Formats: sequence, structure tokens, C-alpha cells
Amino acid sequence: MRRPQVELRGDLVGLEGYHSPQVDVEVRLNTNESPLAPPEAWLAELRDEMGRIAFNRYPDRSAVDLRTALGRIHGVGPEQVFCAKGSNEVLQCLLLAYGGPGRRAAVFEPTYALHRHIAMLTGTEVVTGWRDADHRIDLESMEEILRSAEPVLVFLASPNNPTGRAEPRDLVTHVASTAPGLVVVDEAYGQFAPWSALDDPGIQEGSLDRLVVVRTFSKTWSMAACRLGYLVADPSVVQACELVALPYHLDAVVQAAGRLALHYRAEMEQRVSWLVGERNRVAASLGDLPLRQWPSDANFILFRPLERSARDVWDDLLAASVLVRDCSSWPGLDNCLRVTIGTEEENDRFLSALRHSLGGVAGGI
Repeated sequence: MRRPQVELRGDLVGLEGYHSPQVDVEVRLNTNESPLAPPEAWLAELRDEMGRIAFNRYPDRSAVDLRTALGRIHGVGPEQVFCAKGSNEVLQCLLLAYGGPGRRAAVFEPTYALHRHIAMLTGTEVVTGWRDADHRIDLESMEEILRSAEPVLVFLASPNNPTGRAEPRDLVTHVASTAPGLVVVDEAYGQFAPWSALDDPGIQEGSLDRLVVVRTFSKTWSMAACRLGYLVADPSVVQACELVALPYHLDAVVQAAGRLALHYRAEMEQRVSWLVGERNRVAASLGDLPLRQWPSDANFILFRPLERSARDVWDDLLAASVLVRDCSSWPGLDNCLRVTIGTEEENDRFLSALRHSLGGVAGGI
């Protein structure tokens, strides 16, 4: 006799998993990856290091060497650094430690979908604030949410994905000084931006003990395949994340890859500078087309076609073997598309296909 089916947790019924389309195309500009491979010298070092790893032994559970190296870069001790399998696992650990039933997290839409998604997976209630037409957060509405909802976690993506802008320094500092819970500044694209919360002396001094800054190796370090992220925060936050992380969750190869990547910081900064230049070139070209684009401090640009539907434009680009992200169904992003900055050739392919789709009409805003 067949046993009755075990029911899914009620609050997960109807929830869809997070994903982006994986389509076989010549130009893939939909997932904000780096278009440039890591330095060959890094790969050679990693190969040598792998030859010394005892694969029959568990990795260093605390990732001490990696945390020490990251702390040295950011001017903090290893006790203020927590590492995990991508920044998404960092976010998950924060929500496992501080969220859950009866607790609230605040997000400001449109923003990174996984802030809301992971919160829901952990049974954390999500309180939503909204950005204005320029995708800025109004400080008064922010303070109202802090007062009325008393969230244990406030998520701010800076630069914000998918809209592109970095949050103003004074807003982040003010919220970190007044919020009842932790303020999580997700800086997945932080190296592209003109400022970082990690530059604030308060995080070294401990005066901003509610501030948590999250980073990833996936974007500027060209290491999306490795799945490595980290946070910098008060030691109590690191201890809380260690409490909920699975044992040996960060394997020895990834730890070595991250530690060795830090030897190539200058090369990373050169790549960032080059990508910013390409971003500015693409933005200037978009200005000649019938669309609205938003200023970007990241490695992508959000834009809205004015005379055609986003889906039709997306289909046209796909027919030209160029894949961008269709954001038109996301909260607050009606008829919007997002393009990742690629190589010069990839960007030219995108611009050519987009001009063809939009009819080459000049005079966009």
C-alpha cells in the first residue's frame, strides 16, 4: 500500500526557485559575470596548490588563512570575516541566525530577488519598501519601516541589482546608526562603485556594529565557478553565522582559490577599470536610442524600450544570438531589460542587435 505523500511546508507552496535562463547563444550578457578569465598566473598557482591538498582530509573548517588574508585587505581581523559558498550562502546564514518565524526583514524593491527569496525560505516575514521612479530610497519611508516593522535585518544592495546605482553613503551610514537590527549592505558589485561601506572607518572602529558588508568573488575576481563569498562585520555576527553553517561547508580548493586570488588584486583593479570604461561606452551608445536607461555604478545597465515591448526586444536579441535579462515581470521594472557589460566585441554585437530591434531611431533619454 502506498504511503501518503508528505506535504510541502505551507509557506513554500507556489514558490518558484531562483534561476536565470541558460540558453545556448554566442553572446551571453544576462548573469553579470565577468567576461574576462582569471589571470593565467593565478590558475598556475592554484594547480600547484591543489597538488599539496590532502583530499582524504576535511578542509579547515574555519578557513583561517583565507579569512586572515581578507581581513588584511579590509583592515580588520579574521574574527570579523565569515566566508561561505558564494554570497548567497552568506545571506542564508544571516537569515538562519537572525531571521525565522516571528521576525522581519526589510527589502526595498526593485532589488536583488534573493534577499526576499532566501528570507521566505527561512520563514522570515518580508516587509517591503519601494524605491521612486529613479530607483532611489526615500529616507522618510525607510525610517517609517524601521519604526513600524522593527526588522531584524535590513537589506541594501549597493550597487543595487538590477537598477545599478550605489546607495548614497549618508543613507547607509544613517541607517546603520539607527536601525533596530542589522543592516546588510550587499556589495556584490562593490568594486565597480565610487565608494564602499568597507571604506567607512566605523567598521574598523566598531562604532557601526550593526553594519554587515557582503562581498563575492564571482564578479570582479572572475571566479563565478568557484562559488566564494564573504562578509565583514562585528565578531558576534561572524560567530552567529558559524553557528548555523554546515560543517566543512567551504572546501579546500575554493579556500585556496580565494586566498591565491588576493595575490592578483592589481590585475583585478585593472579589469574593473576597463569594464567601467566599457560600461560608459555602452551607456553613451544607448543614449542615441529610443529607450530610458538608468545610471549604473555596476557592471550592467538597466534600460526600458520606449516604443516596443521588452519581450519583443528580448526575442530580437535572442534571434541575433545575444542573451540579456528580461526583468519586465519583476517588481517595479515594467518593460525593463538588463544587459551585462561584456567584451568590446560582445558589447558591439549587443548594440548592433539592439539598434536593429529598435529601428535605429535616435533621440532616446
